[in-house]
Amino acid sequence: MTVPPPPWRNRPRRRAAKPALSQELIVKTALDILAAEGISAVTMRRVAQALETGPASLYAHVANKEELDELMLDSVLSDLPLPEPDPARWAGQVKELLGHQVRAMTAYPGIARVAWSIAIPVSPNMLRHGETMLALLRAGGLDLKQATYAADSLSLYAKAYAYEASSWTWGDFDQKDMAERSEQMEAYLQSLPPAMFPNTLRIGEFFNADTAGERFEFALDMFLAGLKALAAKNS
Repeated sequence: MTVPPPPWRNRPRRRAAKPALSQELIVKTALDILAAEGISAVTMRRVAQALETGPASLYAHVANKEELDELMLDSVLSDLPLPEPDPARWAGQVKELLGHQVRAMTAYPGIARVAWSIAIPVSPNMLRHGETMLALLRAGGLDLKQATYAADSLSLYAKAYAYEASSWTWGDFDQKDMAERSEQMEAYLQSLPPAMFPNTLRIGEFFNADTAGERFEFALDMFLAGLKALAAKNS
């Protein structure tokens, strides 16, 4: 026979206290929403709802949605490895750094759009990534002006690549509409005279999800080859 518990143990349990609101908690919550629902779902109101508070309470820790976006991107970059510049393999280190950034941006639906929209990256981790890139390029023999221009161009390419890749993955493009458009484009291209477009009509095989990484690597190798030639002129 089961002995019943004493009556004082049947009283309602107290609800666990909510964690204290902080910028770190707000950013983590926003990233959870981002991962589950995409960047469009991340609003101050939606984050406040998830934290069971009012939007006004968030503003004591985050100035506005724009700052929240920057903080999310900064958090995404926080765990990525930053190499110590090695003049013997600086080009490989540049590729590794950009590869880590692209993978991080494509892992979160829409964060690449945030990265693209930020004109001047001044948050702590973005600054560290920028300084590391400059140091790697300087280790390769570029002067500061050359390294600055190169870092800017490489960053733009990486963000654009991540933006396009994540747009396909996370639904910025309507898959049904794009499939229909692709069929129309294929039919249109096949209707063109081969003698007039002998190369254009053959390049379709190089543009698909399977070749995306290869195209990214090719662009970086081409860019870095030019930077190596430039650095050789400096020596």
